[in-house]
Amino acid sequence: MTLKFLKLFILVVAFSFVSCSTQSKQENNETTATNNEKVYSHVDWAKNANIYEVNVRQYTKEGTFAAFQEHMPRLQQMGVDILWLMPIHPVSEKNRKGGMGSCYAVQDYQKVNPDFGSLDDLKNLVNKAHELGMHVIIDWVANHTGWDNLMIEQHPDWYTKDSLGNIMVPAGTDWTDVADLNYENQEMREYMIQSLEYWVKEANIDGYRCDVAGFVPTDFWINARKRLDALKPIFMLAEWESKDLLNAFDMIYGWDFHHRMNEIAQGKATTVSIDEYFSKVDSTYNADDYIMYFTSNHDENSWNGTVFERMGNAAEAMAVLSATIPGMPLIYSGQEAKLNKRLAFFEKDEIDWSILALEDFYSKLLHLKKENKTLWNGSEGGSLIKVSDEAENIFAFVREKEENKVVVIINLSDKEQIFKTKNQIVFGDYISLFTQTNVALNSDSSIKLKPWGYQVLSR
Repeated sequence: MTLKFLKLFILVVAFSFVSCSTQSKQENNETTATNNEKVYSHVDWAKNANIYEVNVRQYTKEGTFAAFQEHMPRLQQMGVDILWLMPIHPVSEKNRKGGMGSCYAVQDYQKVNPDFGSLDDLKNLVNKAHELGMHVIIDWVANHTGWDNLMIEQHPDWYTKDSLGNIMVPAGTDWTDVADLNYENQEMREYMIQSLEYWVKEANIDGYRCDVAGFVPTDFWINARKRLDALKPIFMLAEWESKDLLNAFDMIYGWDFHHRMNEIAQGKATTVSIDEYFSKVDSTYNADDYIMYFTSNHDENSWNGTVFERMGNAAEAMAVLSATIPGMPLIYSGQEAKLNKRLAFFEKDEIDWSILALEDFYSKLLHLKKENKTLWNGSEGGSLIKVSDEAENIFAFVREKEENKVVVIINLSDKEQIFKTKNQIVFGDYISLFTQTNVALNSDSSIKLKPWGYQVLSR
């Protein structure tokens, strides 16, 4: 869910690394202190996984599960692990925005959007993904519903109301197409958890990506996670950036880092900003906490610009950075086809798949992550060790795990740079990821990097 308020709000959260909000639900989130430890263990298949966001409506001409399923073997070959499906539920008609409305305005939590197909079509998609060795999580909108959701008619007490008794939109937002849920109501909480359980039982999905998760009390997520894991071990992604949610979620968003990459690409910041970010990460998070990094997603693409609008010629360099630092990389629908338009959010706007210009680029990055243990997630991977260099616009680092090693050297400027180092940690013989040539690094080595150029060396 995106709006001007959310962008501002997340920026504040990103710099503070704590949950904060004026809403009573956020205050409840802060005061709930019954669970101070993680209530789950990461599923084994997530340890070297990446994630791919599927915009079902825009992915194909048909905009259906069945049509998207035809792309899945290609994605599997590209190295994709987790398929995140944007909301699969019927879209509310009352107060909808645009011709087709937002898929984040849910009409019924226990039904499939008929535009996408049937429940059996969803089951077939999940089964096919499992056959291909991939996993499926679906988008969950817990904070609010559409205005014609049956809950409004049958249970108006489940919603937040103003002083006149009118159901409200989420406070401080312009989300006029949705109605705010009241998490002080225990019956509503139970219904929501049962609905979460429904899709695991009925469609055998592997988890959830949860929209504006920080707008919902953390203790709800903790209880939901316990109930879901009792059915089968799952994977949970929170669209938020705060430490407390990691007690219920496997992974949170790296919004702060994303904004820093945009600023560097636009010449508004330098590599110092990256140093500052990882200093915060080291002091805030545990080694086994997962953070998701990305150059684009549905929010950024539709509202803030394509990756090329925001990052220009730095787009590939930032994708390399996102895929090699400690964390899980996300690819948004169409990035492998070099998507260079803002997809309409409330209308049909098909992705052009005629040229997969960056498929090989992403494939190399994803397969390296899967195969080289040093790039695995959390404590399964190697820590980031920065490599000092005379050129201030170069960000270089090493990650090492057991016999595996990766050296990443990125020119984060629009000027040619030369990488030289006397740091012995990088010395050795490697294979260049993108040229598949042998590269030896020693005290006499130098690597010329074109503007926004990069080298990924591994062994």
